[in-house]
Amino acid sequence: MINLFILQKGRLAQAPVDKQHTAPFAQKPIWIDLINPDDDERAWLTETLGVALPELEQLGDLEASARYFEAEDGNLHIRTDFLLDEDNISRNVRVAFVLHEEMLFSIHDEDLPVFRLVRLRARMRPGSVRNAKDVLLDLYATDAEYSADSIEEIYERLEAAGRQVLASEVTDADAAEVLETIAHEEDLNGRIRRNVMDTRRALSFLMRSQLLSSEQQDEARQILQDIDSIENHTAFLFDKLNFLMDATVGFININQNKIIKLFSVVSVALMPPTLLASIWGMNFKYMPDLQTPLGYPLALGVMLISAIIPLIYFRRRGWLK
Repeated sequence: MINLFILQKGRLAQAPVDKQHTAPFAQKPIWIDLINPDDDERAWLTETLGVALPELEQLGDLEASARYFEAEDGNLHIRTDFLLDEDNISRNVRVAFVLHEEMLFSIHDEDLPVFRLVRLRARMRPGSVRNAKDVLLDLYATDAEYSADSIEEIYERLEAAGRQVLASEVTDADAAEVLETIAHEEDLNGRIRRNVMDTRRALSFLMRSQLLSSEQQDEARQILQDIDSIENHTAFLFDKLNFLMDATVGFININQNKIIKLFSVVSVALMPPTLLASIWGMNFKYMPDLQTPLGYPLALGVMLISAIIPLIYFRRRGWLK
């Protein structure tokens, strides 16, 4: 899928795409967004604009030196991860950018919320973009905002989990639910941290390449300041996640200790009647319990009393609460 965007009165306007791939562009686009393009679409762009675009298979893990480079044809290539956090799906999606003759090409295998938001804002705000590099910086700025929004959602979910942990009684089912929430939020928080770190590296590369104007340099520095704030929040969230994890595991241990305590009390309470039963069950020549018709009832009554006395003592000590 190809999305063409041209600049009209300071706004991004989406231009129609020739479905047959036979006609050239009516107006030179400044941003061409390719979502899971097929071979025909790639070949058409290469023939029409004379640009070599990377394939989706080449967007995997690359060395650091291969993620930001200037090709022999003078085109600038950037590989950047963007966060995707929708419907309990949390992952980083690799996007390839190519700057070619004041045109920005973006290639990725699925549509991302950041790209949809940039397209919407650019249509509504005149003067927000003036060239392809402005579009690229706007994408990075929106990605930082999207990461900040995800962090706010993590705060809300952790507050709910914290109230559940600090409730008067935490069952094992509640603890399991909280642990599942903590695991999901920890994974998302780590992906956010990786995402903003990758954005920081891309912005640093653009600033060092001397391709940005003075205004764009200032905008890039502002985005880096926002990223610093986000990284501070992710560090705090790691500490909060560790606290909730320790608290939840502590309540699980308390519940297990209650069970062990119950077994300990029962075993101690049954020790006296067990001792009496073992003594009276020995092979006497004349069984003491048979010397009187009330022998067995008396024996059972004594064993019962010997079990009740420790329980009364434990209750007064508060060990049965």
